Amino acid sequence: MSTFPFRIVGFDLDGTLVDTQGDLGVAVNHALVLIGRDPVPPESVRSLIGGGSRLMLKRALERTGGDIPDAEFVPLYASLIQHYAAHIAVHSQPYPGCLDALDALADMGCALAVVTNKPEALSNLLLEELGIHDRFACIVGGDTLPKAKPAPDTILAAIERCGGGRFAMVGDSSFDIRAAKAAGVANVALSFGYHDMPVPELGADATIDHYDQLVPALSAL
Repeated sequence: MSTFPFRIVGFDLDGTLVDTQGDLGVAVNHALVLIGRDPVPPESVRSLIGGGSRLMLKRALERTGGDIPDAEFVPLYASLIQHYAAHIAVHSQPYPGCLDALDALADMGCALAVVTNKPEALSNLLLEELGIHDRFACIVGGDTLPKAKPAPDTILAAIERCGGGRFAMVGDSSFDIRAAKAAGVANVALSFGYHDMPVPELGADATIDHYDQLVPALSAL
């Protein structure tokens, strides 16, 4: 416990703590069908995720016929969010070994934080539905502050809200690693999750293939 190098460990949510692509895919296809677009196949949903739900919808629109005017996008996005909130944890589950890793970190006295580009209200709702909300000292969402990842602001806010101390960020995308680097904190990338670029190109301090590798990877940083 005394030699573990971090007092706070922050986690991205979608594709890092929780595999959410099933429920996100249903929601984005609900939105596409509303405007007469063909749904995206399940195997394509993973590549749409990253950077928040608004960007996910924009990617889906570009892939199925092109962007739409803001006057149409705003109500469509609202419909997506409403549908997703009503079905947020039908298919979503924490990744294998995730809860054990969170327990191990907590046992070592680490404060745990969620630092995500998912809207804060939806982040809280998902974690509550999965029964894991109380594990985290703070939840910082994509709309909590004016700037989301890859800006460092949400990471810096999480550090402050957790009382300060050495921080490490765990994530699956360039948004997470770039934000960590901008904040000047250690970072760990997952070889699984929803990658927006090849994992070796993320430039993370460490990469893990399973959550049972997280504590050893952090201990070595």
